[in-house]
Amino acid sequence: MTKAMKLSPALAGLCCSAIMLLLFAGAVHPQTSRRARAQRPGSPASRAASEIYACPMHPDVTSKSPGKCPKCGMALRPVRAGSAQSAAPAPGETIKKAEAVVGKLRIPDTAVYDQDGKRLNFYTDLVKGKTVAINFIFTTCTTICPPLTATFRKLQQTLGERVGREVELISISVDPATDVPERLKSFAAKFKAAPGWTFVTGSKPEIDELLKALGAAVADKNDHTPMILIGNDAAGYWTRTYGLAPSATLAAMVEEAAGKSAGQSAASSAASTPPTTSAAATPAAGREEPGAAVKPNAAMAKGAADYFPNLELRTQDDKPVRFYDDMLKGKIVLINFMFATCKGACSPMTANMAKVQQYLGDHVGREVRMISISVDPETDTPAALKKYADSFKAKPGWYFLTGKKENVDWVLYKLGNYVEDKNEHGLALIIGNEATGEWIKVHAMSNPSEIASAVTKLLPAKND
Repeated sequence: MTKAMKLSPALAGLCCSAIMLLLFAGAVHPQTSRRARAQRPGSPASRAASEIYACPMHPDVTSKSPGKCPKCGMALRPVRAGSAQSAAPAPGETIKKAEAVVGKLRIPDTAVYDQDGKRLNFYTDLVKGKTVAINFIFTTCTTICPPLTATFRKLQQTLGERVGREVELISISVDPATDVPERLKSFAAKFKAAPGWTFVTGSKPEIDELLKALGAAVADKNDHTPMILIGNDAAGYWTRTYGLAPSATLAAMVEEAAGKSAGQSAASSAASTPPTTSAAATPAAGREEPGAAVKPNAAMAKGAADYFPNLELRTQDDKPVRFYDDMLKGKIVLINFMFATCKGACSPMTANMAKVQQYLGDHVGREVRMISISVDPETDTPAALKKYADSFKAKPGWYFLTGKKENVDWVLYKLGNYVEDKNEHGLALIIGNEATGEWIKVHAMSNPSEIASAVTKLLPAKND
């Protein structure tokens, strides 16, 4: 494997699963954003269907008036009465993510600043000899970061007095140029961060190096990983997991890490770490490369049906399909996001996907499905997508999906790619094996041969 082919875990985020991608959640339910604002108080629509307010992280928390969720502190969002829990599984109702042992990390002693402006050495002051949980956020994020931070808040509550004594929680900003200590302090206060939960920033070059060492470097802050790193530095034991897993699951993983000894860690790492997997494996500077898949356990695949929506969408041939049953189940998939009238990145991105299809050859349509989801379903009819797909010589096995806006929005939301402005859609490509629970996230404009190679690594081994 060449250096360029070292794959950094991500999803998910889609958005990671076995490598904790599944980055598949946002802070605002897509079905409550524009329509909710359109229903002004006193309008016929609002009189016809009274609004209630629900927490995007805890749909069971509802109110007849605006406010904050008592569980996580997030602002309640307006939804139609009765719809808060009916549309699909909520972001907080995520499947249990199996940990993947990644062995001992080489963590630099980077000079950083906490939310109080105190200068620290990252390894010496925050990690050395400790059990830690580390996530990655930025304060201006309007999608995955608030739920990620709310999950850490719940983990803090679950662990109780152990935080700051036996366990350290660390949130590293992926946007240090913006996230000065004062901004981090304000952000931390929103989630009632207690002693033992440190928010970290610093100079951009040094934070970038730190993120690389932790396997969390990205070219675009919006594509940062929703994973949590959990480790026991004294034992040399580290795991990755999905950042929106239930707090009880995360707490159990923290306790497992805290209970490791150096001997147990070495045996576990030797038994379960693939030779190509390294927490320090990082992409080339300024470029996001495919990330290395870590073999998961059966729990990953078992929860997929509970997580992914099974809503009806339509292909470019106007054929109705169920997103999970017909598109994902039992398949290796590549999922990207586009819209046919795009004047920016969509055309070159789709052209790159066409090259990937050529490299994959007969695998597409057999074990592999390529899926391009429109972020503008109201404009992108099946006929429009058919014309678009034909212009790139899409072959059988490459599906362009549209459908009812509420269905498409929910699918995008669970994949971590819902946006209100179609022009701001993500450029990530999600690659996964639904049957095994292996998921990775790459940039959709990565070298097509490298993308194809990442896909073929997920293919089942041939029997001799």
